Amino acid sequence: MSIPSPQRSAEPSLPMDRNFALEAVRVTEAAAMACAVWMGRGDEKAADQAAVNAMREALNALAIDGTVVIGEGERDKAPMLYIGEKVGSAPGSGARIDIALDPLEGTTICAHGGPNALAVIAMAESGGFLHAPDVYMEKIAVGGGLPEGVVDLDASPAQNLKALAKAKKVDVADLVVCILNRPRHEKLIAAVRESGARIQLIGDGDVAGVIATSRPEAGVDMYMGIGGAPEGVLAAAALQCIGGQMQGRLVFSEDAERERAKRMGITDFSRKYMLSDLAKGDVMFAATGVTDGNMLKGVRRFPGGATTHSIIMRAKTGTVRLVEATHNFTRKPWKDFDGGAK
Repeated sequence: MSIPSPQRSAEPSLPMDRNFALEAVRVTEAAAMACAVWMGRGDEKAADQAAVNAMREALNALAIDGTVVIGEGERDKAPMLYIGEKVGSAPGSGARIDIALDPLEGTTICAHGGPNALAVIAMAESGGFLHAPDVYMEKIAVGGGLPEGVVDLDASPAQNLKALAKAKKVDVADLVVCILNRPRHEKLIAAVRESGARIQLIGDGDVAGVIATSRPEAGVDMYMGIGGAPEGVLAAAALQCIGGQMQGRLVFSEDAERERAKRMGITDFSRKYMLSDLAKGDVMFAATGVTDGNMLKGVRRFPGGATTHSIIMRAKTGTVRLVEATHNFTRKPWKDFDGGAK
């Protein structure tokens, strides 16, 4: 079955209200608590399924007319939250919202008990996100407060690092580059090391890797490499809110992927996407930590409840909120969060 391209009516969309930010974090909290039950238990599929079930239920409780435009795959692979799936309790009457999501960013991380697993969602008014197919994307990203175009996807790693060091008024040796630890990045890693910069290799979780470039406490100056295109859109949504620069280019390995991209409205397969091409408008982004990371603490369970740590951002205002919540399961049933594990 082909991936459906989300369709919208010609009627104007209701604007998003700032209260959507709090609603968004409730969605990621539910997903994080559900999959955290499976942390370190070695079962990636169970962890991901628990997050999907909890996120779908939470989304369907919102009074919105929502459409998943960045999801976990095709409709015939349900019960994932698939591209084109309708969510929300107010179809036809609620605010029409495009949704990009990853119920569990870092399934392997969660299954192995590693750092930086997140439950992630971004919301925008209709047309706010690139409808990216589930293929790879080459990415480069840096934080905010830098000259526009300081780095470029078409430049060499050495050129980008030299330009970034000059803009930050530091030596190249002072820079830290975040890269996914994959065989496909052997040449990239060698080039960065040859330039004299330092590297933070991560096993998974490139959404967190991109966001880290805009959070000084994370100690990451640049993100480079090839990761998932859906994750690229999610990361761009966060950078639109928190500040930063990002470029991306889709990477296709076979004709079938290009055909899927065509069905989603993409015709220029070599296009270099800028940040505003990936995510634009009044974007809201929320993430809740599943495991501890350099941005968020993970879920902590205790008898009768749990604590969560989340970040919420809004592009319109530039507001970034960190939310620590205590959840009482004696008042809100544990079945809402156990993902079927109990």
